[in-house]
Amino acid sequence: MAVRIVESSGALETERLGAQLAAELRDGDVVLVCGELGSGKTTLVRGAAHALGVAGPVTSPTFSIGHRYAGRGVTVSHLDLYRLAGLGQEDPALLADHVGPGRIAFVEWPDAAGEALAGARVRVTLTHRGHDLRHIEVAE
Repeated sequence: MAVRIVESSGALETERLGAQLAAELRDGDVVLVCGELGSGKTTLVRGAAHALGVAGPVTSPTFSIGHRYAGRGVTVSHLDLYRLAGLGQEDPALLADHVGPGRIAFVEWPDAAGEALAGARVRVTLTHRGHDLRHIEVAE
């Protein structure tokens, strides 16, 4: 697994990294997005989603669990599993509606999914470095 390390000094740079990541993704890919609260997870996803052709706002799905957006030739799914302790008590279709053929999925707080996302091709970890600085690791 190759690991790329990027230091971001602001939201625009984090979005730019998301756009660069999007250029490497293909139909069916799942991207696990990890980091503490406020580390820039949704900002990274926003940059990727816009690069994949999403025209409107991309917002955190914390309270709805997931959003789906129409991109260019693909549905962009954005899940946030922060509020879930696990998937055992959830509808089995929760993930099925967001991952698979015709979709590229970004999953924040993926640990709640356990082994259900073991096939993810990319893992991005964002870490605060103070103020607007972020340390970002992309493992593919």
